[in-house]
Amino acid sequence: HVQLVESGGVLVQPGGSLRLSCAASVCSLHYFAMGWFRHAPGKEREGVACITNDNGNTTYTESVKGRFTISRDNSKNMVYLQMNSLKSEDMAIYYCARSIYGLVITATGYDYFGQGTQVTVSS
Repeated sequence: HVQLVESGGVLVQPGGSLRLSCAASVCSLHYFAMGWFRHAPGKEREGVACITNDNGNTTYTESVKGRFTISRDNSKNMVYLQMNSLKSEDMAIYYCARSIYGLVITATGYDYFGQGTQVTVSS
């Protein structure tokens, strides 16, 4: 069983920055691509970013390109999401997840999700 625990979600002002972290309970995580999703009230869950297991490639949803950066540290079983220039529309619960289909950001390609961390963007 894989446990993913997100942290780092807080209240931040528009234009601010935040780094989310995801800790995995298993060492075998380095075999898998990892992703971040978000779910805002009244909206469908959205894939935000994904990174391959070897840090070689990343992909992002269009709305966060140039502002968000996904990274990972396989030695620590950690995945990160650096978020810059935050906007009100970025406000959501953010989840990390394990991909079983490589570099994708569609939820059907993932088998484990964390419980999420709330990101609030407000002045």
